[in-house]
Amino acid sequence: MEEQYTDLSILLKTKLPLPLFMRGKTRDVYDLGEQLLIIATDRISAFDVVLPCGIPNKGRVLNQLSAFWFEKTKHIVTNHILQVVNDVSCLDSYITKANRFDYPEYLSGRSMIVKKARRIPVECVVRGFLSGSAWVEYQNKGTVSSLPIIKGLLESNVLPEPIFTPTTKAEEGHDLPMSMDEVKKVVGTSLAEKIKDISIKIFKFAQEYSRIPASFFIADTKFEFGVENGEPILIDELLTPDSSRFWDVGSYRVGQHQDSFDKQPVRDWLEISGWNKEPPAPLLPPDVIQQTSERYQQVYERLTGRILE
Repeated sequence: MEEQYTDLSILLKTKLPLPLFMRGKTRDVYDLGEQLLIIATDRISAFDVVLPCGIPNKGRVLNQLSAFWFEKTKHIVTNHILQVVNDVSCLDSYITKANRFDYPEYLSGRSMIVKKARRIPVECVVRGFLSGSAWVEYQNKGTVSSLPIIKGLLESNVLPEPIFTPTTKAEEGHDLPMSMDEVKKVVGTSLAEKIKDISIKIFKFAQEYSRIPASFFIADTKFEFGVENGEPILIDELLTPDSSRFWDVGSYRVGQHQDSFDKQPVRDWLEISGWNKEPPAPLLPPDVIQQTSERYQQVYERLTGRILE
């Protein structure tokens, strides 16, 4: 019988006596009235399917690393964070006395209180290197997201300048590429130009920060924005291994596929498992779960210089 990985510290699903705002692939979000409580679980998805097992400490990494980057980038753009839940007693400030309950300790370190904002239905993807689907398109057409790119580049080459390659924000299935004209039709010209400009500014800032203290290149990342008082604000997560591909500077080689510090071990194992990429997904073996957990924690520790709490 195949060995199964069991760890009671892994959080796969929450159930709080609060109105559920939404349950995503990774996050459970509760409605506090004027604010939202976002909880990063340890769920993991691959090929748009949530797997039946979790990754130890994944939610803590996503929550605390996002908080780290939101703080680092607030000089560029406002974000939605009101408070990171490091002590569950802080919830008393947002939950009326009549509605309070015994807050589970798992909320500490893996949740945050955020502002409500109208979500912009666009994934703001920024690419700094030629890889993945961008490399495939470049090989076939000489373009990335239909934008012409100089000839002669190899796989994993750094691009002359980071490029904005937005996609749809699909509730189910795959996100689809969008042109800037399409983004403008969805959100308006002014807002479209603002989120493009902000996305590239954040990417450049994070790229420089990550390269020097952490020895990471950021191959690409995606941002999500909401609107508050007519202006864009950053929401959701920011520059985590779930939303970004981090490459080790020391092992980076042009002309080949790079090993990413994210859920790559999960994708690699699933590719050779015989799974048809339709639900239900198979249970991951213990060594793949452990290796993935270690990668997430290493990204956090290298970027922040802290040990995960």
